Amino acid sequence: MADTPHPGPSPADPQTTGHAWDGIVEYNNPLPRWWLYTLYATIIWSVGYWIAYPAWPLVTGYTGGLLGYSQRGVVLDEVDAVRRARDARGQAQLATASVAEIRADPALLRLALATGKAAFGDNCAACHGSSATGRPGYPNLQDDDWLWGGTPEEIERTIRYGARSGHGEAHVGDMPAFGRDGVLKRDEIAAVATYVLSLSGKPGVAGARVATGGEVFAGNCAGCHGEAAKGNPEMGAPDLTDAIWLYGASPEQVVATITNGRRGMMPAWEGRLDPATIKALAVYVHDLGGGR
Repeated sequence: MADTPHPGPSPADPQTTGHAWDGIVEYNNPLPRWWLYTLYATIIWSVGYWIAYPAWPLVTGYTGGLLGYSQRGVVLDEVDAVRRARDARGQAQLATASVAEIRADPALLRLALATGKAAFGDNCAACHGSSATGRPGYPNLQDDDWLWGGTPEEIERTIRYGARSGHGEAHVGDMPAFGRDGVLKRDEIAAVATYVLSLSGKPGVAGARVATGGEVFAGNCAGCHGEAAKGNPEMGAPDLTDAIWLYGASPEQVVATITNGRRGMMPAWEGRLDPATIKALAVYVHDLGGGR
């Protein structure tokens, strides 16, 4: 029986590319013209966009485009405009209001705390720590131990003028170098160190050296720290009866302090920060929990 010839493709059959795999034939269905025109239009649009707007990354930046448009810049401009409008009102009030008036106004207090927190992070955290807990030589601002006074007004003055900063209104007062300058002998320094450690309840500190140290203290240290060693904020002399030690509480560290003295410096922020920010900082620091 003769083979029946294949009729061949009909014009109505879908066109193929001539490729076939495992009996699967690849059709050749052209895309609709409207779809192709849309694709070509988006390509032309993208070229125009690349030219007009920022688009291509470079080694150190990006192409700015002929229009120089930036959505980020628009947002930043809007945020800056809102901040200026807010600051024009709030900062003026902060600069003129007293601390008591700030605390009596919830909205103004919120602004002061927010402004103070931001300013503290930018200007003070490098020394006092981001949580204001300090480190050796830099006071903890969350406790109730203040060299120069812990009221909002005293804190504001310290921030504004600093301590030993060279400003005419700065706090002044030095811890003498009793050993380096030959004021006290080595055994006297050891004795007075033992005495002041005993004042703060340090365990294992007792004996005849304490009595000797008390005599040395009365003759050389009481003038600044007071006869009861409670300190003197007017001179920046710390209270020696508490358990807070700015430069360390080991016998070696106390001996080093007495021998070489201390001259910690707090910079003056007047002229660096505006009055409203300084006042906001004072409110913020006082509100940390250690203010009086």
